[in-house]
Amino acid sequence: MYLYHFGLQELPFTLTPNTSYFFGLPSHNQAIEVLTTALKTGEGFIKVTGEVGTGKTLICRKLLNELPDHFVSAYIPNPYLSPAELRAAVARELGVTLSIDADQQEFTQRIQQRLIEINQQHKAAVLIIDEAQALPVESIEALRLFTNLETESRKLLQVVLFGQPELNQKLALPELRQLKQRITFSYQLACMDLEQLIQYVQHRMRVAGYRGTEMFNRRCCKLLFRASQGTPRIVNVLCHKALMLAYGEGKLQVSPRHIQLAIADTEAAWQSRPFNWLWLYASLLLVMLVLGSYYFYPPGTL
Repeated sequence: MYLYHFGLQELPFTLTPNTSYFFGLPSHNQAIEVLTTALKTGEGFIKVTGEVGTGKTLICRKLLNELPDHFVSAYIPNPYLSPAELRAAVARELGVTLSIDADQQEFTQRIQQRLIEINQQHKAAVLIIDEAQALPVESIEALRLFTNLETESRKLLQVVLFGQPELNQKLALPELRQLKQRITFSYQLACMDLEQLIQYVQHRMRVAGYRGTEMFNRRCCKLLFRASQGTPRIVNVLCHKALMLAYGEGKLQVSPRHIQLAIADTEAAWQSRPFNWLWLYASLLLVMLVLGSYYFYPPGTL
């Protein structure tokens, strides 16, 4: 698309969580410190929450990649599962084979045996669940029950929950109060401030291979901050569209106008703006420019 035009090796603002682009925002670093400390102390439940697009999955993957060797990890990315499906997923991740019609009792016995084996190897088992707000209430209760397994000194299975703020609302339900009391460490992710956003954008451009002059000046970043409120995912969307617009016009630097056009074309960024015909015109212009860039520079020609 625009890689050759800007001298990039890869797209810098994709939405796929890529740990090679991890910037180390203060909020992200603090979350990782909390997780590391909690896992070292052998606590049962640990919770990290944050709004959509604040980097929960990125932190989750970084944690998985950097767990010390003495941890045996089980990862469940899509937890909209019934209790039976959740038990099967946990067993599969830990290398436990269950019969087709396995019930809670069989699961508990086999999982306990596997966790004791891990403990005897001087290792620790950790279950990491992303998008935990999607867990049905009955599955959360099942999760609590099979984390009751423990030695005299520590839990045999630690659980890390990553979720949106809705997870807090779900855990506040009276029927889940026992699990809520077991959450000993928790952290709430924050969005970026303006200075962090500026550094974040520059960092992603450098990691993607950009070596030119400043691509997004301070005025551009102020517009990005106002439209995104510091949410990394929205910043990525706007920066990608702005680069497409600059490329379509043959420009080597993003201008505030490119940012404004990108904002106009992004529903998540302009929902708070009152509708007017100027923004509609800008949105249509963005589409025309992008289509024009494909006409003059078809994919695969650069």
